[in-house]
Amino acid sequence: MKNLIALLFIVFTTIASAQTKESGKAEIKVSIECDHCKVCETCGLNFKENMLKVKGVKMYELNEEKKTLTVYYNPKKTNVATIRTAISKLGFDADDVKADPAAYEKLDGCCKA
Repeated sequence: MKNLIALLFIVFTTIASAQTKESGKAEIKVSIECDHCKVCETCGLNFKENMLKVKGVKMYELNEEKKTLTVYYNPKKTNVATIRTAISKLGFDADDVKADPAAYEKLDGCCKA
């Protein structure tokens, strides 16, 4: 009986740990130019209002110094290519995906190269 309980414990522990490994993480190089993007009315608000609307995106971290956006997402609901496209629609380059020209034009001057 003790062996059965131990076996069930191991099985349930393995299943639970496998389920927590289903999240993805991607560090994407973005074309931010200002040093205050997190609080900038254009950049910060743009990211804040739109990144979490991308289906499967759980959270993001903007690193202004490295000019990267680290995105945590559910790989069953989205992928890195979709996330890059969403960033480009905000007006920023995302790795090799160029910014949408119309969205880029809406950015403040401090956000443009």
